[in-house]
Amino acid sequence: MKKYILAISSFFVLIIVFVVFYYQFDPSLLTRISFYLNLANPYMRIVQVEEGLRKEQVAEVVGGKLNWTEEEKKSFINYTNIEGHYFPKTYLIYKDAEPSVVGATMVNEYSKQVSKIKKPKSQHIINEDTALKIASIIQREAAGKVDMNLISGIIWNRIFNGMKLQVDATLQYAKGNEENGWWGQVTPVDKKIKSSYNTYLYLGLPPGAIANPGLAAISAAYNPSKTDCLFYLHDSKRKIHCSKTYEQHKKNIDIYLK
Repeated sequence: MKKYILAISSFFVLIIVFVVFYYQFDPSLLTRISFYLNLANPYMRIVQVEEGLRKEQVAEVVGGKLNWTEEEKKSFINYTNIEGHYFPKTYLIYKDAEPSVVGATMVNEYSKQVSKIKKPKSQHIINEDTALKIASIIQREAAGKVDMNLISGIIWNRIFNGMKLQVDATLQYAKGNEENGWWGQVTPVDKKIKSSYNTYLYLGLPPGAIANPGLAAISAAYNPSKTDCLFYLHDSKRKIHCSKTYEQHKKNIDIYLK
């Protein structure tokens, strides 16, 4: 009888997962119905990892669902020393899964998803490490998918023009911590932080990714929009405004941010 109940439960879980993914429903739906899934199969957990989290945050999300100890969370974080490879999506995970198994699953998912991305013929000049760094910045800086390719184009323009990137998100990564917040507001004094992630102070890309980007941001890194813009900002409604010159950028600041 027990085996029969478990079989019915597993079948119920498979039906729900199939319907959600086959019909391309919002994956977050799995999170909203996770209570019922847990009742149907107490051995599984639905874990939704959002785009743009750093690895410490991913460990908190996953560890919270799987009741990991602090040591297990650290083990998950250290599974890969490279930020950005824990692919964000909704996962169906065994509740007793080891941190290394979960880490491997998410890293493998990253590789699988990146392999699907349409890359330009000039991809030989864009290695995966560079694309990941840029994608992570795009993920943190964009107001949504609609402006990701434009931000990518601006970042590439600044790189090719030998300009400092001057991206606030990299400062947030440099100063972020569990006690004061991982993505705190940037202040003028932060621009003097002595960190290789400070793109106001140092030329070029940071030494590593600053977050775990989603597929749209990674795709945008490989496929930037053609633009002459070198600067951008978002207004109070999160609409992006870009400019070709610093003078125009200052005018945009006066118009949209004051």
